[in-house]
Amino acid sequence: MAIGPAGSHVSAWRPAVAGVAEVFHAHFVDHAYPSHTHDVWTLLIVDDGAVRYDLDRHRHGALRTSVTLLPPHVPHDGRAATRTGFRKRVLYLDAAVLDAELGGRAVDQPSLADPQLRHRIHQLHQVLVRRGDEFEADSRLAFILERLGRHLRRQPPAGVAPPPHGLAARLRELLDTRTAEGITLAEAAGMLHAHPTHLVRTFTRAHGLPPHAYLTGRRIELARRLLLAGQRPAEVAAAAGFFDQAHLTRHFRRHLGVGPARYARPGPSPRS
Repeated sequence: MAIGPAGSHVSAWRPAVAGVAEVFHAHFVDHAYPSHTHDVWTLLIVDDGAVRYDLDRHRHGALRTSVTLLPPHVPHDGRAATRTGFRKRVLYLDAAVLDAELGGRAVDQPSLADPQLRHRIHQLHQVLVRRGDEFEADSRLAFILERLGRHLRRQPPAGVAPPPHGLAARLRELLDTRTAEGITLAEAAGMLHAHPTHLVRTFTRAHGLPPHAYLTGRRIELARRLLLAGQRPAEVAAAAGFFDQAHLTRHFRRHLGVGPARYARPGPSPRS
């Protein structure tokens, strides 16, 4: 994290998630952006305060209740609309994640009043601050992009269709085969010839939980077996597909209420 003048705070990183060029979290009090452009999409939510900005010479505002989407290559600036400044979280998304033809729609209507979309973006940010949960991030991003596309094309939400269980079963078999190795959502969708969000919806309806949660559960089961076989937590983390021991510990405690180091202790001695 970098600390700037007048109490400003900035944190930025590039996650290992296809389509996300940068994650940017900031608290600005009196900083004002000069007019500039990006070669990526800017997906912004405000957590405190408000932002005033000009996009393509038209004045707009970003509020806590809305989502702001700015297209690539269009000039914009930014400054606080309140005395206390503003806190924001931004995803800079590769230009290719949305059709270039939709840029004009985003210029016309950069602010989206969609509480569900905002909540999904908030959830994705929560995932992106943790290493090792990239498969979950892939899934969450896919649904965000789908919803953004519908807004920009002005399409109504898709209806609920009965899930094709064959597709869900094939994805489950794929996840079972690649439990430790892992797989990205794009890889799985390509191998199964299905759209990423359709794949996630189908699996969730058929099995009652999303693919990333299923994969994490399978990894926990593998970790339990390895721990009971006498392997150390650091070894188990690598063998079961977790990013590191801390990643294993976080999910292990969430699933079982105890860390892996305490899980596989020797049992009581048999009575003579």
